[in-house]
Amino acid sequence: MSQNKKMVDAITSRDADFAQWYTDLCLKAELMDYSDVKGFIIYRPYGYAIWEGIQDDLNRRLKETGHQNVYMPLVIPESLFQKEKDHVEGFAPETAMITTTGVEELTERLIIRPTSETLFCTHYNKIINSYRDLPKLYNQWCSVVRWEKTTRPFLRGKEFLWQEGHTAHANEAEARKETLDILEIYRKLGEELLAIPFITGKKTEREKFAGAIDTYSIEALMHDGQALQSGTTHYFGQDFAKAFDIKFQDENNKLQYVHQTSWGVSTRLIGAVIMVHGDDEGLVLPPYIAPIQIVIIPIQGNKEIVQTATKTLYQELKDAGFRVLVDDTNKSPGWKFSEYEMKGVPIRIEIGPRDLEKNEVTMVTRYNREKQAYPIDKIVKDMPKILKDMHNTLYERAVTFVQANTYQAKTYDEFKDYIQKGGYVAMSIFGDEAEVIIKQDTTASARVLPFDQTLITDICPVTNKKATQTVWFARAY
Repeated sequence: MSQNKKMVDAITSRDADFAQWYTDLCLKAELMDYSDVKGFIIYRPYGYAIWEGIQDDLNRRLKETGHQNVYMPLVIPESLFQKEKDHVEGFAPETAMITTTGVEELTERLIIRPTSETLFCTHYNKIINSYRDLPKLYNQWCSVVRWEKTTRPFLRGKEFLWQEGHTAHANEAEARKETLDILEIYRKLGEELLAIPFITGKKTEREKFAGAIDTYSIEALMHDGQALQSGTTHYFGQDFAKAFDIKFQDENNKLQYVHQTSWGVSTRLIGAVIMVHGDDEGLVLPPYIAPIQIVIIPIQGNKEIVQTATKTLYQELKDAGFRVLVDDTNKSPGWKFSEYEMKGVPIRIEIGPRDLEKNEVTMVTRYNREKQAYPIDKIVKDMPKILKDMHNTLYERAVTFVQANTYQAKTYDEFKDYIQKGGYVAMSIFGDEAEVIIKQDTTASARVLPFDQTLITDICPVTNKKATQTVWFARAY
């Protein structure tokens, strides 16, 4: 590649072809690459650093609420996996199995984990005996394998990275509270780290997780008007406990089954950040998740005054806790500007001799591409507010987009018109029957039952039967 070639030249316009724009960005911003096995991707350092930022933030939130990280084996004996019927029905078609060592056939096939409920349940059966052992608040960071037919980087793959929490409680109230508390942690992760306004609610019976009594979801709306299920929490009740005989002696010396929950977010969140905030020039990373928050580019870096100012500002920003990089390579300034716009670095600081004569630098903010002269001695002091304002603006911009693309439908024709535009459409319907018809007619699926279940209409516009619930629909990834 020529030193002066702009990386942004290789990006398809997101309004011309959103899917191709997304793929271009994943590759050109060096977030990932394709591996030699279809459906498996390589997480490149810049992409993996975003995932590490999510891990760090969520680990902090979980540990503050008493959760502990553990690690379970990669493989599950097939006989163990068969112990929970609903679980098998939900996952058996997409599991990968190990049948041989390469030298001899295994006496029992091993399933590469698509999720780890069975492993946690077997462990809990061994270590939970008394009410004093509860609650068990465990979380695991790992990869899982699901043999998906259609894949897309970060959003859906045969292998993906995630965290999966699995908890055991003495009673239903405590377990249900855990399910909703984690949902709120996920919502705050979106608001405070990713600048993404997640809508939250309960999944319909058709959309809930196999084996769960209730499933709750965080949903994000992408720039193309499609929704992305970005995380889920599940209340399992006692079904898994009964299948795996997880009992404890309560305070009255009676044996009881535990109540369980499960919850997780994955590298789908990286895809959400790309599609919510990105533009035709590349990524636009919210400042708190950006692997590099500030890039310093010296102009005429061979001059002593520029070198000294660059080193001083870099060290001051680093000491203040910011993630900062100096690019003093021999590539042209124009190439560097394009590269860091492509990578969505929130702040670019250009240091040149002319600016320094006025004790200034040039500061460019990625999210709005504004360029301004800024006093060099105020940069470090003002940076927290600059980044906070940037984060808040990105979040409010995303909120405004969701609000502008959320509709209420009182007739089925209205519903079809709104769905065609893209976005969320709320409608009051008659249960499963209407949900099936809507999906067949429009490909839109039920995203969540909002917690406010006020009916929009008394009669379901699809079936003409009495409406029983209000559902938010959207076309989705």
